[in-house]
Amino acid sequence: MKLRKRMRVMGRALHMELREHKSSFLVYVTLRLLVILMMILQIFNRNYENVFLCVLTLVLLLIPSLIQINLKIELPTALEITILVFIFAAEILGEIQSYYIKFPFWDTVLHTINGFLMAAIGFALVDILNRSKKFSIQLSPVFLAIVAFCFSMTIGVIWEFFEYGMDQFFGLDMQKDTVIQGFSSVLLDPTKSNIPVPVQDITEVLVNGRDLGLGGYLDIGLIDTMNDLFVNFVGAVLFSIIGYFYVKSRGKGKFARRFIPRLKSRDADFLRKAEEEDGERPVNGSESGAQDS
Repeated sequence: MKLRKRMRVMGRALHMELREHKSSFLVYVTLRLLVILMMILQIFNRNYENVFLCVLTLVLLLIPSLIQINLKIELPTALEITILVFIFAAEILGEIQSYYIKFPFWDTVLHTINGFLMAAIGFALVDILNRSKKFSIQLSPVFLAIVAFCFSMTIGVIWEFFEYGMDQFFGLDMQKDTVIQGFSSVLLDPTKSNIPVPVQDITEVLVNGRDLGLGGYLDIGLIDTMNDLFVNFVGAVLFSIIGYFYVKSRGKGKFARRFIPRLKSRDADFLRKAEEEDGERPVNGSESGAQDS
């Protein structure tokens, strides 16, 4: 019974959190409606794999609001909207609408944005600790920028591990192939002396005796992975530089402020208001949180 009431209160708090940020709430509602329409269409087409992707997208769209409620971290509107659009662009447009295939730059743009966003989140995690009186962590702006960069690159590498694992164990093609006209390999050295032998001007490749008409040799994922990591690197470096000057000027940078999460100034307001709307007395934690703020 208590769990049901708690879930109801959390549901109200989630609704209030969404309504608190009107711009991001409008984007959230619009994207959610588009995903639902897409899911209905996929059900009619009996494409149940895409139906699962739609359900997953609906869950992912809730994550920014859940983070703000449970972790008491305020996501700036620009950051929240970017995350919501990123999720929609990756799952619905990229996977279901095949934008990854139709537009070769689509994956590159998303990985660049991912590098930028992860650097912002990594920067905020350390900056919050840096400014908290509860912790004795005091990092210089340079180290904050380095941590943000390393956090972003680590997330990018972990994602590439995930793509490789899905390709190897489930036969997918998340690490997209690239057609190339030349390469070098030591395996072709007849002397076995570790000398790379170049192979150039490749125009056709036979697979099981059949020409697939690709116009070159098929590289299975390596170039795509390195390209993803490189653009992630570009996004991470870009925000790390912005974050450095933001800390150096102690918060005067308007652009950086739009993408750096921060602690809520009112820790328990949403839960307290939600409990009051639900006809219950606020719990002790909510009362003390409201008084403290």
